[in-house]
Amino acid sequence: MNKGELVDQIAEKAGVSKKQADAALTAMLESIVEAVSHGDKVTLVGFGSFEPRHRQERQGRNPQTGKELTIPATTIPAFSAGKAFKQRVAA
Repeated sequence: MNKGELVDQIAEKAGVSKKQADAALTAMLESIVEAVSHGDKVTLVGFGSFEPRHRQERQGRNPQTGKELTIPATTIPAFSAGKAFKQRVAA
């Protein structure tokens, strides 16, 4: 499912126009990205949580040359599925 298909489903289930559904989805995604980029954790009960995770500096290897290299430390976004979401997918 892509964003357009998701907007269609939101509009149908919420009984709003596609334009309103797209605006709501875009606002939600922007809000989550902004919060996580500022170091906050966003939890949607039953769905999951988004949070920034720090990755330590580590050693890697160039697969073409075999030469060792240092992969710098970084912060990445992470998603953890909630219990209800996990159960629904497993069923």
